[in-house]
Amino acid sequence: MFDVIKGDLEILEQGLQEAVTSTNELVTEVGMHLVTSGGKRIRPALCLLSARGGKAFDLPHVLPLAEALELIHTASLVHDDVIDEADTRRGAATANARWNNQVAILSGDYIFARAFALLAEAGYGDYVLKRLAELVCNLSVGEIIQDHAIYQASRGMADYYERIQKKTADFLEICCELGGLVGGMDREEAGKLAEYGHCIGMAFQITDDLLDIEQTTEKIGKPAGNDIRQGIVTLPVIRALETSPDAKELEAIVTDMEMTDEMVERALAIVKATDGVDFAKAKADEYLAQAKAVLPDSLPADIRESYEMVADFIGDRDF
Repeated sequence: MFDVIKGDLEILEQGLQEAVTSTNELVTEVGMHLVTSGGKRIRPALCLLSARGGKAFDLPHVLPLAEALELIHTASLVHDDVIDEADTRRGAATANARWNNQVAILSGDYIFARAFALLAEAGYGDYVLKRLAELVCNLSVGEIIQDHAIYQASRGMADYYERIQKKTADFLEICCELGGLVGGMDREEAGKLAEYGHCIGMAFQITDDLLDIEQTTEKIGKPAGNDIRQGIVTLPVIRALETSPDAKELEAIVTDMEMTDEMVERALAIVKATDGVDFAKAKADEYLAQAKAVLPDSLPADIRESYEMVADFIGDRDF
């Protein structure tokens, strides 16, 4: 999928480890744990692909941007894990579980700061900094919207789409757009890549929500049914609340803050008995088809192929 930027990503890994290194031993230990605990590196990969599609690609120039994007993502996950009281992430212990909430929160803050330090040192200009500041704001707003809606059994699909746009799609949109601009694309071409990023971002979050319904804890590296357990209503659940003959029972479960494991299993069974999963898959497929359709004609063939493979990966992934 990322063969064309395989060497770039190897260099990126070195840069991430250098970026989280501190004169303080504990800060370095936490940072290294976070950046070496796995991850698909989709955000920096999209940035690098976009940059390589431009007329002025220069790897040393674009790497700080790619590294900063992954660091922002990492920092946001650290804070998410504290909020969610999560013990595992990607099959490894979270920072809050291995150390404590205070260390985790402050480490996330440190990584956010390191990301913006990289951007400032690279001198990309006001537009890049403005877009990334907007990104962090939207990530926060998305989480606030989600937190406000927990245990409420919301049936509003528009609210759901707004939430996942701010949580995920805005991020992938910015990765594609800014990579293109830094690589020398014009605004029109970069705008098309931004739309591609938006569409795969929406599909990515929908499929992530589907995995929480369909897969096992061992497969996805976090507790299955975790969204339901936390009172977070996702697209398959919204659909089930609209169509299931057991909708009232499902609503009672997802609004119960004292939910048991047996109740989570029952909620999953109710959702799976409806067309909620198929409905969500169809919506994800719709976004992925639009993503492929909007790719600019100017892209080199190998870059276009990689972008298409990313869309296919999102549609097919089971972890």
